[in-house]
Amino acid sequence: MKGKLVIISAPSGAGKTTMVKHLLQSGLNLEFSVSATTRPLRGREKEGIDYFFMPVEEFRDRIRNNEFVEWEEVYEGLIYGTLRNEVEKILEKGNHALFDVDVQGGLNLKREFGTRAISIFIMPPSIAELEKRLVKRGTDCPSKINMRIAKAREEIKEAEQFDTIVVNDNLEQTKNEVYNIVSAFLSGKKHNMTVRND
Repeated sequence: MKGKLVIISAPSGAGKTTMVKHLLQSGLNLEFSVSATTRPLRGREKEGIDYFFMPVEEFRDRIRNNEFVEWEEVYEGLIYGTLRNEVEKILEKGNHALFDVDVQGGLNLKREFGTRAISIFIMPPSIAELEKRLVKRGTDCPSKINMRIAKAREEIKEAEQFDTIVVNDNLEQTKNEVYNIVSAFLSGKKHNMTVRND
């Protein structure tokens, strides 16, 4: 049986990476699709596990060779993308591909794979709460946080284009909800548009 695709997108700080880690440990036969980026390796990151790190010129060559399913230049010279052969490798093994991508990447993947993919938008309870989480995370300076918040406002406008919206206001509840949606999709059951505002 051909594998399916599960796309998790969200503004920075809304909890998408937490959801992806939870899904990978949930026994749903999901395999993480490693993205490529031109940004330098950070901290404990590992090549081929966190990202495929590559110079800008190599990335642009691969774009010209149509090696990406989707890609986006987030800022000048900072490019992220999904390698076609990475996705094919996962699906050929009979696994389902799991994506942790930004909002534009998520929409591009959904357009490419249609009903074979489910796109899930993790919504922060509010912009104020998102800002609080980003500050608490302690990885960005105030100007970077302001930039992320501005981008989040834009990304939230795109949420309606996703198959499902889940509001991350209670972490354990959100994990269960995302698991149930993904599990139903992979087993071929119908899933409904979910918007939760507790």
